[in-house]
Amino acid sequence: MIQFEKKGLIFKPDSSKWWQHSHAALPTKLHLGDDVYRIYFSSRDAQQRTHVGWFELDLKNPTEILRVSEEPVLAPGPLGHFDDHGVQACSIVAHNGKHYMYYLGWNPGLTQPLFYTAIGLAISTDGGLTFQKYSPAPIMERSKFDPWMVSGGTVVHENGVWRMWYISGMKFELENGLAKSYYDIKYAASGDGINWTRKGFSCFPLREGETNISRISLIQRDGKYFAWYPTKKEGMNYRIGFGRSNDGYNWDRNDALAGIDVAETGWDSEALDKQEVIAHNGKLYMFYNGNRFGLDGIGLAVADDTLL
Repeated sequence: MIQFEKKGLIFKPDSSKWWQHSHAALPTKLHLGDDVYRIYFSSRDAQQRTHVGWFELDLKNPTEILRVSEEPVLAPGPLGHFDDHGVQACSIVAHNGKHYMYYLGWNPGLTQPLFYTAIGLAISTDGGLTFQKYSPAPIMERSKFDPWMVSGGTVVHENGVWRMWYISGMKFELENGLAKSYYDIKYAASGDGINWTRKGFSCFPLREGETNISRISLIQRDGKYFAWYPTKKEGMNYRIGFGRSNDGYNWDRNDALAGIDVAETGWDSEALDKQEVIAHNGKLYMFYNGNRFGLDGIGLAVADDTLL
């Protein structure tokens, strides 16, 4: 059974940088080679708009940060565009010498705190140091299957097929002035990574008492798939769940096997949210956010890799 050992906060936002006024959220991995990884994250400026930057580390000494981007690699779009209030990296895929970054862009709704998100694509030709948006419009937005919003796409390219597990927003309610959202994880497929087909199939449907399942972190191995994901129940903050699959389509959930839970006190004592798991040299490295959607930064937990 997997059991993660927490190593504490390893990266905090640097408020001296204009685009890191607060938060370091939604860690997203890119393997640079050997033991070195780049972790993309989103921070908020003074106007609460989100930008994407990165830090690098060597997994032989993962609590020591090697390098941090001075400026964001992705910024909000012009006023009126789908991403004018923020961008957040969700998944990065290496393909034909380029890197495809799937990101969410968001706008606030008229009725606060309602918001809308859609999925955009940015492409890098220099190893992920800079990105150019593929289009000013999203590559995936609301549909009859996703009437409120789409977000958080986790993408892989295998056997000539692009596969995406994305957040599908069903509804958003206000109860006694408090926001209540509902979303699960649905599936989409593509032949080019740009044009996606959806049929409304939910890989991770909500269970009784659940309101949200957020972006999954995926590991593929020997034809099997393993996923960690934040899940939220009525009256609770986020916790991390776990599932496995033989085809990436039909999943067996067993959240008790996630291997991590909230701490008794501190920055991750109330919630565990927005994780990214790396399998490397017999270990699993989980980068994750805690109580306040990444306000404190990104933590690390490490476990022996016993995935079968």
